Amino acid sequence: MTCTTRAAIALMLIAGPLRADQAGDFDYYVLSLSWSPGWCTREGAARGSEQCDDSRDLGWVLHGLWPQYETGWPDYCPTDVRPPSRSETAAMADIMGTGASAWHQWKKHGTCAGLSSEAYFETARDAYTMIERPEEFRRLDREIALPAAVVEEAFLRDNPDLSADGLTVTCRDGMVQEVRICLTRDLEPRDCGADVIRDCTLSDALMPPIR
Repeated sequence: MTCTTRAAIALMLIAGPLRADQAGDFDYYVLSLSWSPGWCTREGAARGSEQCDDSRDLGWVLHGLWPQYETGWPDYCPTDVRPPSRSETAAMADIMGTGASAWHQWKKHGTCAGLSSEAYFETARDAYTMIERPEEFRRLDREIALPAAVVEEAFLRDNPDLSADGLTVTCRDGMVQEVRICLTRDLEPRDCGADVIRDCTLSDALMPPIR
């Protein structure tokens, strides 16, 4: 046995057995809200996504409701649950942008929730609607640069049950990307795990206006 092999075995013994992702086996949810105008500016418009059509008037859209472990997360869980129909996923386009986005979120995250597809999308919609999305961002008439912390402060102001440790704002390519909110399995606010908190520290994060 080589030194490299012995070292690898030792690390495996220290770390313990790998955790197998199983449907319904998770600790809490992360509700991810994406600033649609930013996604459309970065990539969606170039793809010709219907989410970016001027008539849609989309601001904060539901990226997903993600089952989460205290450290790490499950994805693509094996399940015997019937997958959602095309009409089910299309019905989520009003808050998720497109039916294709809803389908992807079901495959990657919904399969791990231990729910039927109907119940998962109902839970996701409930989580989305319970969060007040600050109105001032909908009133933007031009692209602005602002500290990402301002976005967090606005969500905390309009959602007094949330805490700074239960919410994080992410950035990508110099733009505000998402607001991620941690919720219990009963959709009550809770603190996020250390691996979820990735607060964007940009002082000049860009936010394009709604198209």
